[in-house]
Order: sequence, then structure tokens, then C-alpha cells
Amino acid sequence: MTDTTQATNGRRLARLAWGRLWQARWLFAAAVAALLGLHASGGGSTLAVSLTVLALLAVAALSPRRIFPERPASIPASSRPALSEDLSAESLAAAVADPLIVFDTRGVVTLSNSAAASAFGDIQAGISMPLKFRAPEMQELLESMLSGRFPSKTVEYTERVPIERVLRVTATAVGHGTGLFVMVVKDQSESRRIDRMRADFIANASHELRTPLASIAGFVETLRGPAKNDAAAREQFLQIMQSQTSRMARLIDDLLSLSRLEMKAMTVGGAKVDLGRVIESVVDSLKPLAAESGVVIDNRMGGERIEVPGDRDELFQVFENLVENACKYGQSGGRVVVSATRPVQGEVAVEVRDFGPGIAEEHIPRITERFYRADVENSRLHKGTGLGLSIVKHIITRHKGRLAITSKLGEGAAFTVHLPVK
Repeated sequence: MTDTTQATNGRRLARLAWGRLWQARWLFAAAVAALLGLHASGGGSTLAVSLTVLALLAVAALSPRRIFPERPASIPASSRPALSEDLSAESLAAAVADPLIVFDTRGVVTLSNSAAASAFGDIQAGISMPLKFRAPEMQELLESMLSGRFPSKTVEYTERVPIERVLRVTATAVGHGTGLFVMVVKDQSESRRIDRMRADFIANASHELRTPLASIAGFVETLRGPAKNDAAAREQFLQIMQSQTSRMARLIDDLLSLSRLEMKAMTVGGAKVDLGRVIESVVDSLKPLAAESGVVIDNRMGGERIEVPGDRDELFQVFENLVENACKYGQSGGRVVVSATRPVQGEVAVEVRDFGPGIAEEHIPRITERFYRADVENSRLHKGTGLGLSIVKHIITRHKGRLAITSKLGEGAAFTVHLPVK
């Protein structure tokens, strides 16, 4: 059995050697031709040198060589996955997050994705695009595409119902001569809202700073002119100027505070904060203001320890703003009550209630907007900047909480801070 195996291996090696020599036949032919040429020209080459060269070539041909894998041949078209099987038009449309609609030269829908159905309701195949989209901008876009004047066109228009939306619509011909067009819709409402908020913020901040600056400039001019030697007027004007500069300083401090909050991460660390001690510190710090406003602060937090994860300084700022506002704007009620509920469903609620004039219902949804004031004159009388509640809401959001506001005219207002206890 061993002899048979050895014989088989010997024949295999012989075939391998012969195959390698045969593959190198042209190299041997070139070497023999070169050696014959040297002999003919009298180059002095001996027979031993020639045989040595041929032996080296044979060894090189028979030595093991690194075999590189051959490049795979191109995959036949018949074996490739068909587009209609694994990558259909429906699956491609469904993968697009924005509303997508395909229509033909008659303006009839041939395909739409689920995002289009969510945005525009019934938009199934067979529906006429000009009848579905009646806005003048959309009619112009469809007419341009169906007439073949433009291979691609983009328009923006505003829908008023059921809610106001700013939409950017791009329509493009599909390939050449297919008779199909694809329309993709981008909702620009959020970006426009942010742009409008940014513009309003700049306008409001400029106005809030310009007013005290104009007042100070007027008093300076008066002190340098008609009231130059009037000691009583000078004292009065300087007092007003000091009040105006303090107002600007408070406004700048609030703007910087809001900016710092926005630059921080949206979540706070896991340090535990005792709300009872925070409220106690707030009440102690605001006792002089409460006495000046004729208000008594009734702290009903008690001695129960209520801990929440968060930043103590930021939570102090939240309740300081709320209690201070309650003392200023609810002073006619004579008291402010701070209370807390026991943790329920993983959160605790701390309520700051006043018994003043209250807030009209139409103002409540916007009361936390920057520079929004329900009562402009009263706010300026109490030296408010219009940023306090905006800062409060931002901090509470960072703490994964929420702010609830309830009020009835003539019965006061209640601001409730809901914070997670874990």
C-alpha cells in the first residue's frame, strides 16, 4: 500500500515539474538563443557556464511559487439579484424619510411612500396631482414639469390647514424618456420657527437695552445743560440713572445665564440634591424682599427629606425665580405658599402659589417665552427682565422635568415644578 502511494506521489510530482518546465519553455528558449549568440560572437563563454545558467533557470522554474488568486470573472447578468426582487421601487420609496411621490406625464400618482400619506392624507396611486395640490405654487410646479419645460424645479409654499406648515417641494424627471417624475417634500416649519425666534430675540434684546440707554443719555445731556447747577435735579437724575444701569446689568446677567445654560449638556449629573434645604435657603434669602412687598412666605415643605438628581445651584435659581415672582406679582394676596407632594410615579411636584391678580388664560402658553410679559407695565415696575421664566423652564428641562402653570384671574397663580426622583 505504501509503495503504491509513493508511486502515485512520484507521478504527481513529475507532472508538476514537467508542467512548470513547460510553462517556462520560452524562457529556456530565450536563454539558449542568448548563449548561442555569445558562442558565435566569440564572447569566451564556456560550455560549463552555459550549462550552469540553464541549471539555474531550471531550478527557478521548478521552485515553489506564490500563487495569486485569479481575479474573479464578472458576475453574469443572469445571476445578479434582480431590482424588482430585492430592491423594488416601493422599498426604495419607503426608505426615504421625507414625503415622496412619483407621478406620470398625466399628473397621476403612480407611487408614494408612507411619509407622504402621513403628511397629505390620501395620496394613493391613481390620484390626480393637480387636484390634490391646489396651492398656486404647486400648480405652477406641476404645469412646468408636465409641459417638459424644466427637468427639475423647486418651490416653497405655506399650508394653512390643518396646521400652518412651510413646505419646500422639489420635482425632478426620472431618467430620460421614462415619462415619470419624482417629487420630494421637505418640511421647513421648524427651521423657520427657529429663525423667527432668533430674530424676535435680537429685536427684543436690542429694545430692552436701548430703552435704559436712551434714558441715561437724556439725563446726561440734561445734567450737562439746564440742570448743571441744580443740586436737587442732579440727585434725582443720578438716582434714575443708577436704576437704569442696574436694570441693564440684570438683563445682561440673565442673558449670560441663559447662554451658559444653552451651551451646557442637556442632561445634568447624578448628584443628589435635597429640595427641602434648597427651598429653605431660597425662603431665607427672599425674606427682606417679602417684607418689603408686604408678603408672608409660607414654607410647607416640612422636615421631610426629598432628594432629586441635579445641580443644586441651578435648582436654587429655579425656585428663587418662582418665589421672587410670586412675591412681586402676587403681593396683593399677602402670602406665598410653597409646598411639595410626596414622590408619586417616580417624580416629585413642588408648587409655588400666590394669591394675587392671576394670569389671563391666553398668556399662560407663552409666559415662559423670552421677553414675553403678560403685564408689561407691572413687569417693568418690578424691575423684571422678561427672561426669568425662560431660564426656569430651561433648567427644568435640563433636569428632565416639566413646569405646569395654572391660574384664574383674581385668584392667583400656581407654578408647579415636576422633577424625577431617580
